[in-house]
Amino acid sequence: MSDVKKVATRDSYGQALKELGAENPQVIVFDADLAGATKTGVFKKEYPDRFFDCGIAEGNMMGIAAGAATMGKIPFVSSFAMFAAGRAFEQVRNSIGYTRLNVKIGATHAGISVGEDGATHQCNEDIALMRTIPGMVVINPCDDVEAKAAVKAAAAYEGPVYLRFGRLAVPVVNDEATYKFEIGKGVTLREGKDVTIIATGLCVNSALEAAEKLAADGISAKVINIHTIKPLDAELVVAAAKETGKVVTVEEHSVIGGLGGAVCEVLSEKAPTPVLRIGVQDTFGESGPAVKLLEKYKLDGNGVYEQVKAWL
Repeated sequence: MSDVKKVATRDSYGQALKELGAENPQVIVFDADLAGATKTGVFKKEYPDRFFDCGIAEGNMMGIAAGAATMGKIPFVSSFAMFAAGRAFEQVRNSIGYTRLNVKIGATHAGISVGEDGATHQCNEDIALMRTIPGMVVINPCDDVEAKAAVKAAAAYEGPVYLRFGRLAVPVVNDEATYKFEIGKGVTLREGKDVTIIATGLCVNSALEAAEKLAADGISAKVINIHTIKPLDAELVVAAAKETGKVVTVEEHSVIGGLGGAVCEVLSEKAPTPVLRIGVQDTFGESGPAVKLLEKYKLDGNGVYEQVKAWL
């Protein structure tokens, strides 16, 4: 994969904000003393009068953004996922979700691929937290192309949106010239008849790699990219489950409450199907190089392949 272009989706977020800033003067950005890491500094450099550093006060930042939204602005609020979804949960729920205000939360450094920062910063619970807030849209893009498209779609959407981005540079799997992003609509990346692998975020690439390995064993795997976990593309999920009879979910998030939970909720009601949930198995992360952690937690291509093969 060394010849494949790799970009961290947090970088894509910064670039998309810069482009949005030129297109829409109502777009403003708030950050919690992490502009260099979240890449909102790219926006700050171009539009310093529309950028506000709120310091290490994430809850306060959410309240300020909510107020700005009532004045017709389109605020993007940014911090690490652990702080945006975790520390500021009450304010996100009550000031943004309950009031259904037009605030976009750009949460970076999600999942175990945060690496050496360790368990305290590796947020594997944010999708579960945000999914429980009524009316909150939850998006987890898989690459540079999808991340930029997601940011622009979020800005055009009227209502609260949670956007999840990563620290680790990941392969670009989508073609910018042909890719079309639609909130709530999954994307079939590969057809198959023996099993459906439904993935999100950086695990989409892992799912594609696993499908290649499975094909060499004579197993035909359908691969679906679910970038929007809420609202989930239930129609696509159910159709795929009925087509292949077996479903695997893959996510860089706890298997509790994330993509796996969302898929199981839909299938249990509409099309009971055997499901294998691959992700972080009810445990905390640990400090270490991001790539090595993905290997240890079996979220890389080979790890996903091994788990699917054993299950089948």
